[in-house]
Amino acid sequence: MGDKPIWEQIGSSFIQHYYQLFDNDRTQLGAIYIDASCLTWEGQQFQGKAAIMEKLTSLPFQKIQHSITVQDHQPTPESCIISMDVGQLKADEDPIMGFHQMFLLKNINDAWVCTNDMFRLALHNFG
Repeated sequence: MGDKPIWEQIGSSFIQHYYQLFDNDRTQLGAIYIDASCLTWEGQQFQGKAAIMEKLTSLPFQKIQHSITVQDHQPTPESCIISMDVGQLKADEDPIMGFHQMFLLKNINDAWVCTNDMFRLALHNFG
């Protein structure tokens, strides 16, 4: 079968790195965003590294653990990588919840950064 394509290797490595930082020290996530980055968190929009970091570090839990169930990666015509993952998370003493997250990764100065990040809990509202 051979090795995975490079975009899958980069995407998988990024996702592993992202959740390791998120679960252990969210303040370190600033290194993966740039001033032009955008985050959509449960429908709320944040633009720029400072606004994104303010949101992520102000989330109301002390402890979190992510478990990734599946991930998919695609190259884009602009030499970026789209990475999507589905998994479960456990925050503090809350019940385990499903989530989806999508990242658009771009290589800038030989480093892969996240230019776009979208996160949603996998909750269904059939109201």
